[in-house]
Amino acid sequence: MQISATEAKNRFGYYLGQAEREPVHVMKNDRIAGVIVSAARYAELEALEQAKTMDARKREFNKTYREWIAAQNALVKRIGVFGEELRPW
Repeated sequence: MQISATEAKNRFGYYLGQAEREPVHVMKNDRIAGVIVSAARYAELEALEQAKTMDARKREFNKTYREWIAAQNALVKRIGVFGEELRPW
């Protein structure tokens, strides 16, 4: 749905309700100036952005500590995991 900025200002409550069903594109000077979305959709977008950030941080960590990670993996392969044979019961 596309509406003008003036229409959004004059009937904001109505379009806020519409945003629960679909994004509302607000036009100003013949271009999309903003989008009204529901709180649930915004939370989804925030979670997606956070996940991207976490992936980037993981890649950076793996790149920075590549040698240390390889050494730890080799140690586990050679010796095994301490206490692996122990059972909690």
